Parts: sequence; C-alpha cells; structure tokens
Amino acid sequence: MSEKMSFKELVSGETPVLIDFYADWCGPCKAMTPIIKEVASEVGDKARIIKIDVDKNQTISNKLNIRGIPTFMIYKSGEVVWRASGMQSAHQLLQTIQKYY
Repeated sequence: MSEKMSFKELVSGETPVLIDFYADWCGPCKAMTPIIKEVASEVGDKARIIKIDVDKNQTISNKLNIRGIPTFMIYKSGEVVWRASGMQSAHQLLQTIQKYY
C-alpha cells in the first residue's frame, strides 16, 4: 500500500478488518506476532489484518480509548463489532473473525 489511507478508509469496507494495537516494547505484543501471522495466513483475503503501533499513532489510540496492549478490534463496514485486550490464541481470533466474513 503505497498511498496512506485514513483510518476511516481502512475500516469502512465490507471485508472485516482485525486491528492489533501494539508497541515495540510490549512483551505480550511480541508474543502475539507469530499468532497474528498464523491468523493472517488462515483468513487469506477474507479479512484484513493491520498492526497499529500505539506509540507512533497516539491520536487514533487515544480516540479509540486504547488503555492496555495488546488490544484487538474487528471492524466491519466502519463499525467496531468486537474488541478484546490481552493475549489471544490463534483459535480465538480465527473463530471470532470468521463470524464476520
């Protein structure tokens, strides 16, 4: 993606978007990296997965009231349909995102 999309544009489509709010210094966030990769390979093009660094994107993190990381949100058609904080298993994330295909 060469051009920068706004957050609203990223989450407005029919395709579900899983957002992983993280920080480089966060141990649990680092532990989630292989899990997120596994989920991404499982869902393919049925969903988009985006990682957002809370330190580099403080405006959107504050707007969405991200207080703990990792925090995961699923958007569909511009609306938050699911949100959870803390470690998630690949199975949990897959089961949840599959509801919104």
